[in-house]
Order: sequence, then structure tokens, then C-alpha cells
Amino acid sequence: MKEIKTLDQRYDAIGWGALFLYVGILSLIPGVPPGTGALGIGVILLGLNLARYLSKIPTNGFSTALAWVFLALGIIVYGLRWLLNIPVELPFFETLLIVTGAVFLIRGITRR
Repeated sequence: MKEIKTLDQRYDAIGWGALFLYVGILSLIPGVPPGTGALGIGVILLGLNLARYLSKIPTNGFSTALAWVFLALGIIVYGLRWLLNIPVELPFFETLLIVTGAVFLIRGITRR
């Protein structure tokens, strides 16, 4: 049991490290298409939960839900701009705060 907890903590550290590196690198690169940040965050969080699942560690429902939300946001923003040439600008940090707050609220309301 201790090995599983240690592995889960290791996955958590790797996931957070990848997330911060990704956001930091994206902020340094000029001209990154809108939606790229959200897509990457979704992929990183889904990858983290996939690693947990493959290691037979219970996945984190919060980070899985957050991953799907960010993946959807990224697809919507990037897709609208690329396919329909509709410029959609979402402020990244503010969107992150709003989505995270909404997920916490929904979890708090629906928890028994």
C-alpha cells in the first residue's frame, strides 16, 4: 500500500511540474494560437490520470473533470478560430480560476 501511495505522489509531482513548465513555456512564446494552453492542460491532466489508471491507482475525479473541461475549451477556442475564422479570446488565468471554482462548487453541492 505504501508503494502505491508513493507512486501516486510521484505522479502528482510529475503532473504539476509538467503543468507549470507548459504554462511557463507557453507564456514565453509569442504568437501561440488561442486554445493551445487549454488543450495542453487537458492533455497533461488526462495523461496523469491515465498513468494512475494503468498503475491500478484510483484516478482523481476532480483532475479528470478539469481535464475534460480544459480539453473542450481548447477545442472550442482553437477550432472556432481555425475552422470558422472566428477570433475567440479567453483570458487564460481568469478562465482557469473560473473553471476551477465552478468544479469545486459543483462538487461541494453534489457531495453527500
